[in-house]
Amino acid sequence: MANNDVVITGVGIVTCQGVGAGAHVAILGGAKAPDLRIDTERFAPYPVHPMPEIDWNQQIPKRGDQRQMENWQRLGVFAAGLALDDAGFKDDAEACGTMDMIVAAGGGERDINVDSLIVDEGLKRNDRERLLNEKLTTELRPTLFLAQLSNLLAGNISIVHKVTGSSRTFMGEEAAGISAVETAFHRIRAGQSTHTLVGSALVAERQDVILLYEALGAHATGGWTPLWSRDEKAGGGIVTGSAAAFLILESREHAEARGARIYATIDAIGGDRGARDEGRLEARLERMTEEVGFEPTVIFSGASGAHDITAREKAWLDKRFSGSAVRGYSAVTGQALEAQFPLGLALAALTLGSGVKVAPFDTAAETAMSAPAASAVVTTVGHARGEGVAILSAEK
Repeated sequence: MANNDVVITGVGIVTCQGVGAGAHVAILGGAKAPDLRIDTERFAPYPVHPMPEIDWNQQIPKRGDQRQMENWQRLGVFAAGLALDDAGFKDDAEACGTMDMIVAAGGGERDINVDSLIVDEGLKRNDRERLLNEKLTTELRPTLFLAQLSNLLAGNISIVHKVTGSSRTFMGEEAAGISAVETAFHRIRAGQSTHTLVGSALVAERQDVILLYEALGAHATGGWTPLWSRDEKAGGGIVTGSAAAFLILESREHAEARGARIYATIDAIGGDRGARDEGRLEARLERMTEEVGFEPTVIFSGASGAHDITAREKAWLDKRFSGSAVRGYSAVTGQALEAQFPLGLALAALTLGSGVKVAPFDTAAETAMSAPAASAVVTTVGHARGEGVAILSAEK
């Protein structure tokens, strides 16, 4: 099985903290937590971690390609290009032509004007089902739906970066990102794939994304408060963030044959979903971490910030991994839905690959690391459903 070990050889990452692997290694290895980058004005009362300044031309050279994509597609295509560059695949046409691709994607950007019109008209009428059908047939642009298909992110990556092996797209909030990476991992483990591009992107600076959270009463309101102690009187606790993370996963044999740099090995990965009442969430997390027979150096928790579920995850982490340093990365990047699990893996891989000690993101709730990272666990507990766990180790 050693030749089919799954290793991470490329990281493409964009968050409010910056662009690319180098920028994120710098903040992970810093002496203190990264600076807070948050916008509390544009979508008030909802705070959002914004997208950084990006030169799209670096990874999407054709202006025509840029114009026909919405921002979430541009962000995903850009991050995928960063991962390919980082792994040394960008100019290898043969390798890209046989590379598999697995993407986690949400819905495309909506026509806000039509949404607003339907809501406004709905305040005046009781036959809302008829109203909805009327407006969808008379107001919606026929091309809008076709332009927003979720699998167009994978399609645009294929067009721009010539990644033309098999392609899969998962949809469904945090669980989609978990399933995407889990599928890539098991395909390589089973010898069904040798190298795979996997990841996701979210542009949180969209009124429709904020509406999705607010419909559940899940989005935080007002100013920013620490992840592990969000103000329970200020909304649901989640602060979203625009982010993208793509990874190149390879079998060890494939990576070593081409002399690739290896960030980390993924030793195990699992995802699940189900009821969370009566301790079922904690029992599921226990089962998914049965293979962790040691105390990992660092835990990268993708805790969303949602009040009850985040408190339960922190209590479980403190009990299950009492000797490990926990880092809740939503505190510095925001919560990124489908991209949340790939983002945690990217941060863990960069940490293990550079052998740094990550300063606490929240000094009131997180302890300092006593040694550079040698192993890591990544968790993501979806804001409503879906859980994922990955176990990683540094190269010896």
